[in-house]
Amino acid sequence: MAGQLDLFRALADPTRLRIVHLLREMELAVGEIALVVGQSQPRVSRHVRILAEAGLAERRKEGSWVFLSLPAGPATMALAACLDAIAPTDAERLWIEADQARLAAVRAERARAAEDYFAVHAGEWDALRSLYVPEAQVEAAMAALLGPGDLGELLDIGTGTGRIATLFAPQAASVVAIDRSAEMLRLARGKLPHGIVDKVRFFAGDFNALPLSADVADTAVLHQVLHYAQAPERVIVEIARVLRDGGRVLIIDFAPHDREELRMRDAHTRLGFSDQQMTAWFAGAGIAMERIETLAGGELTVKLWLGARRRESVPSAIG
Repeated sequence: MAGQLDLFRALADPTRLRIVHLLREMELAVGEIALVVGQSQPRVSRHVRILAEAGLAERRKEGSWVFLSLPAGPATMALAACLDAIAPTDAERLWIEADQARLAAVRAERARAAEDYFAVHAGEWDALRSLYVPEAQVEAAMAALLGPGDLGELLDIGTGTGRIATLFAPQAASVVAIDRSAEMLRLARGKLPHGIVDKVRFFAGDFNALPLSADVADTAVLHQVLHYAQAPERVIVEIARVLRDGGRVLIIDFAPHDREELRMRDAHTRLGFSDQQMTAWFAGAGIAMERIETLAGGELTVKLWLGARRRESVPSAIG
């Protein structure tokens, strides 16, 4: 365990202090930090290792990338308060402002990459969206079901473009956005509005084995994700595992349909779900079905299923 001497030794290096200031703004990849501070990735990696060993940075691998963030906790809060209380010298202010300008360029590059990717794939998403009610109507129905209150710790499973994380972050204490595609996660970061970057954390993970401990989420949302699951009932059991008692899950997907081309073109494993299926899967996971909404229109019908975790309910075994 790192001690006080390790912490202050780590902060004594100007580059490492610069890195701490950058991580106060947002989570960054090692390569992005290297661009901002104007040093090689191997050199930055050595600085990051020292910060991590001192408990001043957390490393998270996502595909071939490594992302850095400040660890949560009282030590980080105390360090932030100390940095805010001590006015930088004129020389320090110059490099802080220069780093902030280069950090803005990193944000702009993320946004540009996201826009390019989504422009290339827009036709695929538009083809699917043309089959059902406008997405704005779906989002309005989601907001109505979840209500205007506090969503607590929000879990966005299969975040994709990050739209759901962005939409509901203002109501949440924090958001964990998960997707198994490292490329999508990087692009979603590029679209994240600057005003909520401190609320949203992105993680690579699979909905069959969420990278979370039990009983940590208050709200979980799966927006057009479950139809990719080989065993949807197991996904729902996994969501129930990470929900606190009384925590809610909102699943948005299609009613049963016969659009076989979605299986071939868009890799849909399931062609929709019935209310009976979803209710049974919820019950098997210890989740009480609270509301079901239907949005008919177009060739596909959108369904919204809202349930609440009940610890007193004993999940049935799924063989």
